[in-house]
Amino acid sequence: MMTNNSELEPIAADIKAEILKRIRAAEQEHGVKVLYAVESGSRAWGFASPNSDYDVRFIYAHTKEWYLTLDVEEKRDVIEYPIVDEIDINGWDVRKALKLFRKSNPAFIEWLQSPIVYVDDGVFSAKAKQLMPQIMSPNSGIYHYLHMAQGNYREYLKRETVPLKKYFYVLRPLLAIMWLEKYATPAPIEFETLRQLIAENTALNDAIADLLEQKKVSLEKQVIPTVPVINQFIESELNRLADYRAKEKQMKANYRELNALFKSTISS
Repeated sequence: MMTNNSELEPIAADIKAEILKRIRAAEQEHGVKVLYAVESGSRAWGFASPNSDYDVRFIYAHTKEWYLTLDVEEKRDVIEYPIVDEIDINGWDVRKALKLFRKSNPAFIEWLQSPIVYVDDGVFSAKAKQLMPQIMSPNSGIYHYLHMAQGNYREYLKRETVPLKKYFYVLRPLLAIMWLEKYATPAPIEFETLRQLIAENTALNDAIADLLEQKKVSLEKQVIPTVPVINQFIESELNRLADYRAKEKQMKANYRELNALFKSTISS
């Protein structure tokens, strides 16, 4: 029987304060403005372990003058920091983000849908979300999630004992593919929402519910015996998708709309 564990664990106030402190420090260090910052990993997906990292991702903008140079293409367009106290914080320059957005980059599209938002300037993400229906390509998403599922299955799940968390690194992308195939809209980031797609498969959902309960109390490197019903589902889906071919043309926004969004972020 399917259970509803859709509520995410709230981010503790002291952790959120530390994340915001580091974001402001990054702004000062690099002379940028953070437009949007979210949680992007297992805590946003809904299956965090007690010691899961906080995977913070942000979009930032330099001053207008920074972009008005001949060597702008050669300038560094990411901000990266080492993981400290389980906080993994990295960001993309807005120009890089929008160029990838135009290609329907699945990571950026997931960030736009994160249920855990640390910073929102009230402009960038709202306008990007308005453009998402005409930019998002189901085909790009399916290829991305299929590659993710195949790699994690091949590397970690073809053994007698397997890393517990890797089941979710295969199940979530496979369910995201099912969503894209069924609705042709961006796949929700929350695992429980995706899980509704297989609600009628009681045996599979009971096994997944058990795994979710285990993961909530297990450390990141916990290993468990293979779960046959889950492996059967994974193998069946991977076999079905093995010869996947795109059925639609790549969708892209024209540069006029993305340029307008870019200009609005560096003019404020």
